[in-house]
Amino acid sequence: MFTQILLATDGSEHAMRAAEKASIIANANQQAKVTIVYVIDGATSKSDVLSEGSKEAIEEKRKQRLQTTEDILRTHKINYEVKVLRGEPGPTIVKHANDQAYDLVVIGSRGLNTFQEMVLGSVSHKVAKRVQCPVMIVK
Repeated sequence: MFTQILLATDGSEHAMRAAEKASIIANANQQAKVTIVYVIDGATSKSDVLSEGSKEAIEEKRKQRLQTTEDILRTHKINYEVKVLRGEPGPTIVKHANDQAYDLVVIGSRGLNTFQEMVLGSVSHKVAKRVQCPVMIVK
């Protein structure tokens, strides 16, 4: 049974579907806990600073990106926590997942950055190849 679930999110539609699947899996076990991980890379950080300006506005924008994911888990009454990490999404998620005792990683098949997916390969593909526990990629 999966008790420690890592849910990678970026606020995309695929990430929302991944949150729904993680909720269903976590609901099967009352001791399950979901850790939502949101990775801020250099490009996102720069874009946030240029578009928002103040630190408070940037924090608010990031909270909004996570709000729908949190709402899904709250609706299903899932025990969860949020971790915001910095770095390149694929390697950062892999390192975090491998350094912790997760039973499952749930991630959307595509994120917000379609250009990066075309050039470098998708984050979900990198995670699936390198994480040492089961990975569920949600379409």
